[in-house]
Amino acid sequence: MLPIVKPLNTFESVEQYQLYSTYLSREVRFEVYRTANSLEEGPVSLLLVNDGQDLLSMPFAELLKQVSSDHTLYPLMVVGIHCGEERKMEYGIAYSADYKGRGAKAGLYGKFIFDELLPFIRKQFHIQSFKEKAMAGFSLGGLSALDIVWNHANEFSKVGIFSASLWWRRKGYEDGYDEEKDRLMHLQISKGIYFPWLQFFIQCGAMDEVADRNKNGIIDSVDDALDLVVALKAKGYTDAHIRYMELIDGKHDVATWARILPEFIRWGWEKTEA
Repeated sequence: MLPIVKPLNTFESVEQYQLYSTYLSREVRFEVYRTANSLEEGPVSLLLVNDGQDLLSMPFAELLKQVSSDHTLYPLMVVGIHCGEERKMEYGIAYSADYKGRGAKAGLYGKFIFDELLPFIRKQFHIQSFKEKAMAGFSLGGLSALDIVWNHANEFSKVGIFSASLWWRRKGYEDGYDEEKDRLMHLQISKGIYFPWLQFFIQCGAMDEVADRNKNGIIDSVDDALDLVVALKAKGYTDAHIRYMELIDGKHDVATWARILPEFIRWGWEKTEA
């Protein structure tokens, strides 16, 4: 379909699209945000964001304007992909559904990204290849982004996860759950290999939740994020690859993620002196 184009200012514009996915059997809505220099300065980087509807709530367009106003960002295109009604089925870990069968369509969502969305973007914007590709997401969308990047490391260089659902597990607590064996993302990383070019931005909030399954005085979301860092470092990643940010007053909400997104954008695409 033809896009609805809404120029916002001299720094960026946002365009709204809908693309029918045969893999997901639904229309997928997404917005495309671009820094002004994406039209002027050569190779463009691409950032795909799950739960793109949350970007509208921030609003991300204004946030990107503020971050890019001093022209210190490399050319960047951001695609905010809206979730569908089956969000808990489409997001997750592709190799295995969780203990309740959620995430069973995660593999199909990955096929949508690579076989439908990316070809559309390249054709629509006349871009044969991007300088680099990255993916990010919030909550369950963050888990999905990490899973897709980890399993397609040849396609990506960075991933950003915000309050990600790293608790995603293959056993319920009442069914003999063991956090060393049953958290699906941690298990996948522990069995994976080292991709030296990958970089990870990991954010969680000390007020993401109140659950503390192991009664160690640390909420589960922080425990899971810290254990992810440990798993990555066991693979060979260092502090040069990983940016971990824990907000003392951070909550599991759009307002918190909006506060940290500028830091993520600068971390990933701020120009560095030669």
